Amino acid sequence: MSETVTPLAVDEVARLGTAVLDEVGTAVVGMARPLRTALAAVLAGGHVLFEDVPGLGKTLAARSLASALGLDFRRLQCTPDLLPLDITGSNVYDPAQSRFEFRPGPVFTGLLLADEINRTAPKTQSALLEAMAERQVTVDGTTYALPAPFHVVATSNPVEYEGTYPLPEAQLDRFMVRLSVGYPDAEQESDVLLRRLSRRQEAAPVGQVVDAETLRAMQAGVEAVEVEHDVVRYCVALAAATRGHSAVEVGASPRGSQALVLLARAVAVLAGRTYVLPEDVKEVAVAALAHRLTLTVSTWASGASTETVVQELLGRVPAPAAVPA
Repeated sequence: MSETVTPLAVDEVARLGTAVLDEVGTAVVGMARPLRTALAAVLAGGHVLFEDVPGLGKTLAARSLASALGLDFRRLQCTPDLLPLDITGSNVYDPAQSRFEFRPGPVFTGLLLADEINRTAPKTQSALLEAMAERQVTVDGTTYALPAPFHVVATSNPVEYEGTYPLPEAQLDRFMVRLSVGYPDAEQESDVLLRRLSRRQEAAPVGQVVDAETLRAMQAGVEAVEVEHDVVRYCVALAAATRGHSAVEVGASPRGSQALVLLARAVAVLAGRTYVLPEDVKEVAVAALAHRLTLTVSTWASGASTETVVQELLGRVPAPAAVPA
């Protein structure tokens, strides 16, 4: 049973969102755009996948975001021997009560970090599907609701293949965005080192800006924003174009076009606007669509990427005129 949440005004969501990003920026360097997109995904009610090489601060970013948002945080280190019940929890026999009782797993939290999710077997990866889609888990025939809000931030290493299990398309489709951090430039990397030296400890503390209830009110504020039909049709046209592209074997589903419009709306709200511009859609198109595409074998062998396909379609699919302020 869900309780009614009073939505915050757009300007208040934008103010708090900026404060969250500023606070996270005190610990995380060189990730301003990915963090903004990740926060937009959370405000849109989605889950985030960071896919990049190790050592770029993906885990720190997830932990810092959870701290600033005031969410309970659990980190799950994915390994090949991890079992589904290690995520969902299990029924344990209590001899004192002569009965089984449910012991919740790490999924019962506000923000779950599934670190190196591609290192655990597909059966265990699938244990997150129900949680991510329905905000609930089923153990031994009994369904347990997860806390609200609930979000998954997963990391994946795309360059290692030994002992890894690529995420199936159904699992990837549950993530609203897939983000790449990229290497920092020389100035940013120097800043990382100088900050570490100045704080004289490994931990980079991040203060709480909002709490879970305020985050829910921010999410409700985003949901209250209407989107012009022309922008909706543009999102549909982009998703449909992926299905007819010669380099794509399987294109984005309607879940992809929905993610695109919801994410663009959250980005617009973070900018303090009550309307979505085509530029908002273009800003998030790669993050929202690229991981939902499956390339043909010949295209994949040529070294092309799904990101390139989406960028090409952004230049090909006509965008509507900007919505007037």
